[in-house]
Parts: sequence; C-alpha cells; structure tokens
Amino acid sequence: MGLLDGKIAWITGAGTGIGRAGAVALAREGAHVVLSGRTRQTLDETADQVQAAGGRCGIELLDVADKAAVKRVADGVLAAHGKIDILVNSAGINLRQRTWGQVAAEGWDDIVRVNLDGTFYCCHAVLPSMRARRDGLVINVSSWFGKYIMGLAGPGYTASKFGVAALTETINVEDGPNGIRACVLCPGEAATPIMERRPVKPPADQLERMLQEEDLGRTILFVASLPARVCINEIIISPTHNRFYVGGLEAAAPSTNS
Repeated sequence: MGLLDGKIAWITGAGTGIGRAGAVALAREGAHVVLSGRTRQTLDETADQVQAAGGRCGIELLDVADKAAVKRVADGVLAAHGKIDILVNSAGINLRQRTWGQVAAEGWDDIVRVNLDGTFYCCHAVLPSMRARRDGLVINVSSWFGKYIMGLAGPGYTASKFGVAALTETINVEDGPNGIRACVLCPGEAATPIMERRPVKPPADQLERMLQEEDLGRTILFVASLPARVCINEIIISPTHNRFYVGGLEAAAPSTNS
C-alpha cells in the first residue's frame, strides 16, 4: 500500500528536473501520474523511470503557454480518470540573454507565457473539478528568485516567479474553504537542466553541493502525503551550502552590458 494509492496527479514540466523527480516520487507511492511537457523523448524517459519504480503513468504532450491545449489536456485527463487530485506545475524557463540590457521583448513574452501564464492556465483548468469534489492539491514550483530579488535571474524570471508565489496564495484565500490546498515551492540553486541556461554554468563541484532533483521530488511527496486538513502554503528550500549567502556567484552573474 502506497501513501497515494488511488490518487491522480498531473505534472507539467515532467520531462526533466523537478517535474521528473516529482513524478517518480508520487508514482512510487501509488499515484497514477500524467506526464506533460513539450518533448516526447524526455517524457518517455520519465515514463521509463516511473515504471522502473513500479509506478503507473500516461503521457500528454503539452505547451503550457497554449491555453486551449491546456484545457484540452485537462479535460482529457478528467474524462479518463474522473478527477485530478494533485496538480504539480513545474514547467518553467529562463534565457541566457536575460538582463535588462540583453533581454528582448519577445524573450520576456516567452518567459512570462510559460512560467506565469502557463501556471495560471493549468490551475484554472483543474480548480472547478477540485471545487466540485471539495478536495485537491496544487503545488506550484516558483524559485528562490520568486522570494528574493537578485540580478542573476533577470527581470522576466524574477517577475514571473514572484507572480507564481502570489497566484498560489490566492488559491488558498479563495478555495481553502472549498477543501483545496495550494503550496508554492521556492527552491534555491538546484542541479537541474535549467543550469544549462545560466550565462555561466556552475562548475561540477558546485553543482554537487546544490539541491538535487530527488531532494525536490521528496519535498513534493511530503506535501502531497499530508492529510487534507493540512495546507503547507509555502516552502523555501535551499542547499546547506547556499551560495546566495556565502558568496561565490560573481563568476555566474551575467554581464549588464547590452
């Protein structure tokens, strides 16, 4: 018997990183996970890991920035399974050219459409069914940069991740009385594929000291396995060796020159 037997979880950004780790962790405890992302190959790789862990899953290709596609996928999951107990919004992007002196207006649009609009679209698509059942959990992945402003992230990522944190709490304000819980997860530096988008990728020895994907997977499972009466509104989680506290980011900081 798993902690999440009988639960249906829909996970965006499930092809890599935190989304993949969350999918494996939830599936290992009995949830049927629906994997969404833009790339079939990486979703297939996640599905292989889920099945290797003894879990069950399905795949729905999706660009969360496409609101019509989000609704279509959500409606399909609800039709197939009758419910969505857990929504994990992990889809997110940043750009190498990210500072005010570098980012193009189109780059800003791309970041906001995926990170903020996509999170809203997915929440908007599942909340009515959760409200009708008076039960449901939403976990939105924000960032350390959704709590603290630093030049490393750039304006698009910073603004969108702050938006995700605020959006998440509005769910608790409005739908807590309807049995719905929402948690915003704000990780510090994590050794996930988004590090490839840094202007300067951290060296291997620094990546090893960061949060690892499985750490965030276990965090998602922790939130999902709590009783329905418990709402973890926000989790800020960082590496013990937190470079934002101890320095060492000078080489990673992007140039402010245009």
